[in-house]
Amino acid sequence: MPKTWFITGASSGLGLEMTQQLLAQGHTVVATVRQPGSLTRVRQTYGERLDIVALDLVQPKSIRSAVEGAFKRHGRIDVVVSNAGYGLFGAAEELTDEEIDRQIATNLTGSIHLIRAALPLLRKQGEGRIVQVSSEGGQIAYPGFSLYHATKWGIEGFVESVAHEVAPFGVDFIIAEPGPTGTSFGANLVRAEPMGAYEDTPAGAVRRAIGDGSFEIKGDAARTAAAILSAAESATPPLRLALGSTAYSSISQALSARLSAIEAQREVANSADRQDL
Repeated sequence: MPKTWFITGASSGLGLEMTQQLLAQGHTVVATVRQPGSLTRVRQTYGERLDIVALDLVQPKSIRSAVEGAFKRHGRIDVVVSNAGYGLFGAAEELTDEEIDRQIATNLTGSIHLIRAALPLLRKQGEGRIVQVSSEGGQIAYPGFSLYHATKWGIEGFVESVAHEVAPFGVDFIIAEPGPTGTSFGANLVRAEPMGAYEDTPAGAVRRAIGDGSFEIKGDAARTAAAILSAAESATPPLRLALGSTAYSSISQALSARLSAIEAQREVANSADRQDL
């Protein structure tokens, strides 16, 4: 059955891929973009089934009106996809205050405001699903992406908590965790002014790999988008969805290492308990 989807960051990357695939399948998409003209050609193809809304996640007051307006115009929203975001690269001390604030406001705070705006409306209609597009970077960390990781680890913790809160209302979540994927992420990457001190460090090595193209990107954008949509249509999707062989490998290795580390701490962990219980 055709559904109505709300997707942020729909003008490029995975957001655009999801939008186009859904429209081709006969669904209706409320697509938020920062520049309304960016989806003109898609609108010419699909007409009123594409509802374009101007939205910048760094302006929290506009988020609620955009979400409420979409529900009012379409009667219901079946799936909300929190996709908008970008990457910020630089060793932590290379980043400016402004770069840090905007990264958090877009990737973390903006996503939180979007989810909070959608929850009462999804709860009122008695069901709904929210897809939060995170990254393998919500489970692992590369040097030079500290603030990007902070936002992705942060939004994953937020979503996992909220998922428990709203499950009784028929609202559930999917956290999509793509690995490096062939989208415009690299082209839109904000890069801090490098410091010479980090040239011969892991952060410097990653910077060079990004610059010379040797940073391996295995993920296919269309296949990744299709996998997210398939999970969102599933009756019982996983809370977390790793996408791409790189994500599967890196996340599984990171989780195994953390499990091994915590198991080695069993004795000292238990020693911190109260002794009068």
